[in-house]
Amino acid sequence: MQKDQIIFLVGRIQYKASQFLTKALRTHHIHGLAPSHGEILGAVMFRGPLSMTQIARIIDKDKSTVTALVKKLIHLGYVEKRKHDADSRVILIAATGKAEALRPDFIAIARELRGISYRGLSDEERETLFRLLTKLNDNL
Repeated sequence: MQKDQIIFLVGRIQYKASQFLTKALRTHHIHGLAPSHGEILGAVMFRGPLSMTQIARIIDKDKSTVTALVKKLIHLGYVEKRKHDADSRVILIAATGKAEALRPDFIAIARELRGISYRGLSDEERETLFRLLTKLNDNL
């Protein structure tokens, strides 16, 4: 591999991971969701109700993208809007029972993706890769 192809390679990895996730969602009979929805569902399922700003920061997407994705998730019944207990001006996005029912599937899919992706990498190599990719991400 040539040094100047790193960005291309990262893009290919993202594409392949997205293809894997799309297929895995179908295999688990989860319809109507895209991998980008999974990022939001994972955030609210595993961290609890979050504001749109918090979701955008966690998944590293702009608020307009998050808003569009959340609208679809509301329409599909996977998340709902709630008022914050301490400040009723703040709207939180929370997982519904329908989303919580997907938790075991999400965990299984994530475990399988990690297993495939990290095959042959030592813990030290994974740590180094994570550190380097984090630097690359921060640079952009």
